[in-house]
Amino acid sequence: MTTIQSAVRGIRSVLVAIALVWPILAATRGTSQLATADPNASVRPPPFAPLPHTGRSQGPNFFGEVVSNDAKRVADWVVASRDNVGLPFIIIDKVQAKVFVFDNVGRLRGATLALLGRARGDDTVVGIGSRKLSAIRPEERTTPAGRFVAALGHDLKQDILWIDYGNSISLHRVISGDPGDNRFQRLATLSPLDKRISYGCINVPVEFYEQIVVKTFTGTNGIVYILPETKTIEDVFPITGSADSAIANETSGR
Repeated sequence: MTTIQSAVRGIRSVLVAIALVWPILAATRGTSQLATADPNASVRPPPFAPLPHTGRSQGPNFFGEVVSNDAKRVADWVVASRDNVGLPFIIIDKVQAKVFVFDNVGRLRGATLALLGRARGDDTVVGIGSRKLSAIRPEERTTPAGRFVAALGHDLKQDILWIDYGNSISLHRVISGDPGDNRFQRLATLSPLDKRISYGCINVPVEFYEQIVVKTFTGTNGIVYILPETKTIEDVFPITGSADSAIANETSGR
């Protein structure tokens, strides 16, 4: 009887051990399957969702989006000073490689990471808009900073949002680009360092362009504010003095 009891106890111990270890093994197995289920998942642009309107117009609201101090400062100035003259507007933060689209009263419609010009710099090379891409040197491939009146239009291949028509700067769906650019892979990462690859245009996810940019700018012009990366905000936008006072008055109590 003692031998039987010992055997039973031994079996019970084994069963208890299996019960304790099984959830860990199952979780590990599930993680491994998830990690290898879709080898192309990492090359997809990060997902986005259109953001809700609140019905308030007293100032810009980023709805929890991560935003730099410079981007917030420019957004506050645009809304407080009404520099967008009643038009929808976009703020492009080159340092963070991020695009924010607002409606005409400053309500955020959507935000996304984006690809930008390969070279750092806030100015455009004179006459670059009339040159072939193959003739543009890497150090000339900048996304210029400044305030631009933008409108939907077309290039030779697709519909785009023209930002600076004369210098061939636009915002459009992400394209494949040159061999080795890996633009889709770059757009899918979170690092701003990966986003410097274009000839100067801004590349955004396809769905973001079609659902946010096109719907916001259909039937109207808009204003695009591209933040500087080598200059200061004050060098590019007139947001000092009376403009700062307007911001303080407009945003007090928020």
